[in-house]
Amino acid sequence: MEYKIFIKDFLRWKGANLKQRKFIIFLSFIVGLLGGLAAVLLKNSVHLINVWLTESVAVDHLNILYFAFPLAGITLTVLYLRFFVKDNISHGVSRILYAISKKNGILKTHNTYSSVIASAMTVGFGGSVGLEAPIVLTGAALGSRLSRLLRLNYKTTILMLGCGSAGAIAGIFNAPIAAIVFALEVLMLDLTMWSIIPLMISATTGTVVSYFLMGREVVFSFSTVDPFQLRVVPFYVALGVITGLVSVLASRGVRVIESLYVKIETPMQKIILGGTVLGLLIFLFPPLYGEGYLALKSIMTGAAMDLTNGSLFFAFRENFWWLTAFLILVLFLKIVAMSVTTGSGGVGGIFAPSLFMGGLTGYIFSTVNNHLGFLRVSERNFTLVGMAGIMAGIMHAPLTAIFLIAEITGGYTLFVPLILTSAISYLTAIYFEPHSIYTERLAKRGELITHHKDKAVLTLLNLKSVIEKDLKPVHPDDSLGDLVKIISKSKRNIYPVVDEDQILYGIVLLDNVREIIFSPEMYDSTKVSDLMILPPTLIDANLPMTEVMKKFEESDAWNLPVVQDGKYVGFISKAKIFNQYRKLLVQFSDE
Repeated sequence: MEYKIFIKDFLRWKGANLKQRKFIIFLSFIVGLLGGLAAVLLKNSVHLINVWLTESVAVDHLNILYFAFPLAGITLTVLYLRFFVKDNISHGVSRILYAISKKNGILKTHNTYSSVIASAMTVGFGGSVGLEAPIVLTGAALGSRLSRLLRLNYKTTILMLGCGSAGAIAGIFNAPIAAIVFALEVLMLDLTMWSIIPLMISATTGTVVSYFLMGREVVFSFSTVDPFQLRVVPFYVALGVITGLVSVLASRGVRVIESLYVKIETPMQKIILGGTVLGLLIFLFPPLYGEGYLALKSIMTGAAMDLTNGSLFFAFRENFWWLTAFLILVLFLKIVAMSVTTGSGGVGGIFAPSLFMGGLTGYIFSTVNNHLGFLRVSERNFTLVGMAGIMAGIMHAPLTAIFLIAEITGGYTLFVPLILTSAISYLTAIYFEPHSIYTERLAKRGELITHHKDKAVLTLLNLKSVIEKDLKPVHPDDSLGDLVKIISKSKRNIYPVVDEDQILYGIVLLDNVREIIFSPEMYDSTKVSDLMILPPTLIDANLPMTEVMKKFEESDAWNLPVVQDGKYVGFISKAKIFNQYRKLLVQFSDE
């Protein structure tokens, strides 16, 4: 109760002393600070767990610990979620997008910490996924929780979700520009001065927190790249096509494998099957352990052979084609490993696996090219540009990919090839996959907010909030006289015809009976069933608003009946929709 009194006193003070814009700036700093601290906590925790578990692992022969660790991590994660959280927290970015479109920006309170704990156990013990999606969900949840405490409106709440996400991404990568672009491109916030300044403050705050508190060996960064050469542009074009195709394969692979795990009914079966498969993959291919950033650093420093440490391929590490075959296997098995991790109950995201697969794709492409004697290209540069290519293709976020790689390399030397490869990869991917791995499920259900403002506002509209229930129903067996009595008490000109079970038979329009309602001689002989007509179409109560508008356009009607499970619920009118639409548009667009 004391904190409620404090909040009430604070809001009263704020209303008297602080203008709204200044208040938003202050909140963006707080949310960015919290998001950055959460990123530091998660990243350092996973690093310490990894070091503790793997410091005694031998590099020159197979180690059974690689088989045991992932199973233990998934088991701990599932137990934690099942008995403490009691909720599903997977697919973090998708949950944020759903909260924006259907939950007024409200995320559950446990999301402020549950993803940090669960992903630390999953990834720390070797789960082949990334930490970025969980930390983005955590940052967004912190923004959402603060907004709820302060009774902020929808527009400001969504902005705070974006600020929390930006602070978290900036904190985990030390990349403030990429964090801002991520909020605008992936979370689809509007690019306005209302949003950009708070996002900048949150991202900068998260970066500063990370700079002071994140261990240097934990941050994923590279200080040097080779100069860009114009003559290798065709090779970057080819890399864009290849990374786009790999992105499509990865997206479809994740969807198929996760759908198979959904069919498994008991959690214990999922744990045993998933943990066993993942443990076996990591046991045979150790680079699949965890996020994969250590493997990428080995490639970038010219030590790709180190990826065979602890594997069956260790004895063949000096042979170029054996090493290449090993890396290709690791690339495609990463798709299986990350899908198995999340499908069996682990918590993590696609962000780090995208960079891992992209780095491998770029490195394999460049080394094979150089080995075959074609025009020599920089293996280091192609590794980095490949990361951007896969990220652009899987996440459908080319700008985020471009700026992230530019920032983690400490400059914009590779800006041209990053733009070229990312754009081509993105175009290749959307040809086969119109929606990203984050948005595919939401788009199918019509629950996805987009940058198309008209569609975005329609998505926010709730069908049930615009259903009109003041239309007086009549029974099919009622007489014209009964209908006249109901008409005298009604202010509407449509009368739904329903039976005792609320099954809709048709509608009676006042215009169609106006000429006979003053003919008493017809009152007893004429039945409602003789006067009713069928409506142009029916609206299901669970239909997305975008589909409702399509039905209005196709039927050219102004009023349509709404049914649920075959039973009459009410009517919906264009006028009511337009009225609600205008109100939301003002709230959505006002600077």
